[in-house]
Amino acid sequence: MRMPAATDTRSWTPDDVWALPDDGNRYECIDGVLLVTPAAVSEHQRFIEQLFLNLAPQVRTRALGELRCLAADIRLHPGNLVQPDLFVAAPAADGRLVRDWSEITSLRLAVEVLSPSTARYDRGLKRRYYQRALVEEYWIVDLEARLVERWRPDDERPEILSQTLTWQPSGADEPLVVDLEALFKDVLGE
Repeated sequence: MRMPAATDTRSWTPDDVWALPDDGNRYECIDGVLLVTPAAVSEHQRFIEQLFLNLAPQVRTRALGELRCLAADIRLHPGNLVQPDLFVAAPAADGRLVRDWSEITSLRLAVEVLSPSTARYDRGLKRRYYQRALVEEYWIVDLEARLVERWRPDDERPEILSQTLTWQPSGADEPLVVDLEALFKDVLGE
């Protein structure tokens, strides 16, 4: 079977994506465009794991929502399907835990780690989608440049962070602080 690619001219839906074979790739569709991502390289996974470990205690104790770093089919708008590398879903109004990905209707944070095959979409199509979906913050991690591009819904340009990342989601009393220099050194084995 031919591998679908982002250059296909058909308009893809979540149902089309779910009908694809389980071949180890990650499939997403935004505005009818199919995005195919191969398995992440070690440094990519290590960064997501370490960022998760940095954020988890603070997200949990401050009840900021649910932090996840697993493939999850998130549909913030009908006809679209994304799988951020890491995300924080806003807490449910009644405080209960999410039982099905379809219950997630908003994100406080979405994080994507760039790779050569995803950079164009992470910085373009996905960024515009996350902004349109009013995701509070979208972080694009560039491991090679050792920086994070922070986008908010109304931003025309990203905030470029390379030393410290301070995140204060709505409802948080205090900001969460991530030492990016230390994180990049740890992840890249320096």
